[in-house]
This record gives sequence, structure tokens and C-alpha cells, in this order.
Amino acid sequence: MFFGYLTLYPTQVHVLQEPLPQGSHPTDLVDHFAFDKFLKSPPTAHFRDNLLPDAKYITSWISAGWTNDVMTYINLIYLGLITERIPIIPTFIPSHIGGSVPPIDFGKVFDVPRLTRLIRSPVLEWHQVKSRNSTEVDELGCWNVFQVVKDDETRPRYSPLPDMLHLGTRGNHPRFQHDFHVYFWALAALAFPEHRTENLVPPSQSPAHHVSLPPDEHLLCYDYLYYVCANQPYEFDFDYSPAWRFVGQHMHWTTELRNLADDYIRRTLRVEDGQEIPPYIGIHVRHGDFKAFCGDSPLTDGCFAPISVISRRVNEVKAELWERKGLNVNHVIMTSDEREPTWWDEVIKLGWYTVDHSQTVELYGDWYPVLIDAVIQASGVGFVGTDRSTMSTLARRRVQSWQNGAVRTVKWGKLDSDDH
Repeated sequence: MFFGYLTLYPTQVHVLQEPLPQGSHPTDLVDHFAFDKFLKSPPTAHFRDNLLPDAKYITSWISAGWTNDVMTYINLIYLGLITERIPIIPTFIPSHIGGSVPPIDFGKVFDVPRLTRLIRSPVLEWHQVKSRNSTEVDELGCWNVFQVVKDDETRPRYSPLPDMLHLGTRGNHPRFQHDFHVYFWALAALAFPEHRTENLVPPSQSPAHHVSLPPDEHLLCYDYLYYVCANQPYEFDFDYSPAWRFVGQHMHWTTELRNLADDYIRRTLRVEDGQEIPPYIGIHVRHGDFKAFCGDSPLTDGCFAPISVISRRVNEVKAELWERKGLNVNHVIMTSDEREPTWWDEVIKLGWYTVDHSQTVELYGDWYPVLIDAVIQASGVGFVGTDRSTMSTLARRRVQSWQNGAVRTVKWGKLDSDDH
């Protein structure tokens, strides 16, 4: 097998990854990174028929809740940057809202043209590469990361995406030491011929055609990229996270989603159309599936932080905003998966606002309650989140990066967890 060439991108990409010309702005680069410049044609029945021969690509799959899947795609795009490959992003799948709900495109949630301008590198979506209507099965060799980071796993991470894209995938184990997370550069090294060759082992068979192929070189593929870090596990919790700094903070909402969320914010805060939305503090309290970690402890006054503790954190955010920015913030919006009416009564007694999603699914679809809440959480000048919730983690990062806001995290697990 031939491993000799190292041309990774068309020439113009190398040029654009150099510093911008004096006086130019990232918005000037929009046409340079348009997706059709990095494909042969409109979507084709077989994905290989659409890939440029002198470009190299990278992809992966998702299989978790929506926020974890966002983190996985951030990791994929970052891995594309450090390997000089063009990421191909699949859809979001409705693992958190029910398998009967249709997927939603990455580009329906995030402003991809803006992202490509800010990171100065192209980002493609699978529906731009392979026709949505194609029933042709393409075989694709992938690196099997999940079994390496999870000692008790016997197969690659399952995702419905390869079946949806009519891809027959199979895994090949990289030979690095088992750990719960794997380092970006341990995976990036597999994109290069010498290290790839050293780590090849006999691949497993694809479920569709029972063929065995080594990991693809033209379209580099990994089964699952959630458990990846540069320095330590769950790295999005830390301000130095390179995946967040170089990719995540540049993944802004689409204009359509932003405008829809603004409408919800106005209704929630009782602001008339056309009037400016006042500064507010967003809260995200996650209880739902976290109840499983509480054991026999009382939930609201033993395991989970009571409203009084959350209120203390809100007051800390208010004080910081006044001290640091001269902002007197009187509006607070609560978002939560809690279903107990008496808990919500306590929220309302504090004068905090709640989002009315009673018609959201009917009007916009099952995806939109969580999407609108995510935008609301990210749009405040301050934020209070739940420890160990990835949705809170990304909301906290967005408020810090986009609003230069004040943030706090409420710890939980026992009655005094958040004492400080």
C-alpha cells in the first residue's frame, strides 16, 4: 500500500491559514471556505466520488446526549485543524428526546460559514458530500477509539449515523495505553503515514458486507471522539481547553435560532417587540437523570442544592457584575428539567422568570426546547450552572467567551456540597 504523499489541502487553504493581510477581516474570507470549493460536485450517491483527490478529510460519529455530541463535534473539528484535514460533520441525532424524532443538521444549529471564517478552515456536512437519498453502501475503515479508552468494552462505540449514511464501518485498534481519555495528539499521529503503519492491526469486519479494511487514509475516521483531551479528562471544564479556545467558542448559533430564542427571551421577561432585551442572569439546574446518583438521600434538601443555595450563587454573580462592569442586573431566567411543581413555586417566589415551552414542540419540533434553552443560557451577562452537567459547562464557557460575563457553578451530592 502507498503512503508516500503528504499534500493535505488544496493550495489556497495553506495560503489562507497564514496571517490575514493587513486591513482585512475574517468576514472577508467567507467565499474562500465555502463548502463547494472542497468537493467535486453536489452530493453524490457514493461519498468517495465527491472528495477531491488532493485534499484530505476527517470524520467521526456521535452517540450521547446533545451537549456531549456538541463537544464531540468540537473535538472532531479541532482534530481536523491539528492534522490539516477537512472535517465532515454528521447530523445531530435525537438520543435525548426519542429515536422517532428526525435528526437535525449541524448547520441548522450552528452558523457554519461564520465558524469557517473564524477558524480559517473549511467545515463540511455529510449531506453536502453524500446524497440524503442514496441507498448505496460505502465501506469505510475507522480507528476504534472507544474500546481503547473503555477497558470493559468489546466493540466500537455504537452510533446509528453510519447506518443512516449507508456506511459499512469497521474498527482498527490504535496501540496506545488504556486510559479513560485519550490525548488529541495520540489520535492525530495516526493521521500520518509512519505512525499509522506502526499501529495497524488486523481490522474487524464490517457488519454490512463482512469485509475488513484498514483505517481509511483519504477520509480519516474515528468511531468516537468524546473522551479526548489535550491535558486532562473533561477538559471543557477548564479555561485553557484548546478545543474550546480554537473551535468551540467560534461555534455561534444560526441567525434563525438566535432570533427565535430572542423572541422567547422577550416573552419570558415581558419585553415588547422592538425593545432592547435587558441584561439578565441565566440559570441551568439539572436534576432529571442525576437523581440516580443520589441514592437514598433526600433530593431537594439533601442531594441537590436547595433554591437558597442557588440564590446565593446568583447574588455572587450580581455582585461581580456590579463590581466589574457596573451592571445592576435584576432579571434572572431559570431553565431546568425539574418537574416538581413545588420546586418551581419556590423559583417564582424569588421573582425569577421561567420559560414557557408549552407550545414549543407543537410549533417548532422536538429539538427546540433544548436548543432554545441553550441559547437563553448563553445569552445572559451572567450564568449559574450545575456541577457535572455538560450543558452547564458549555453555557458557562459561552457566557465567558461571548459576554465576558460572570459565572458560578453549584455543587451537589450532599447537603453541604456547595458550602464555601
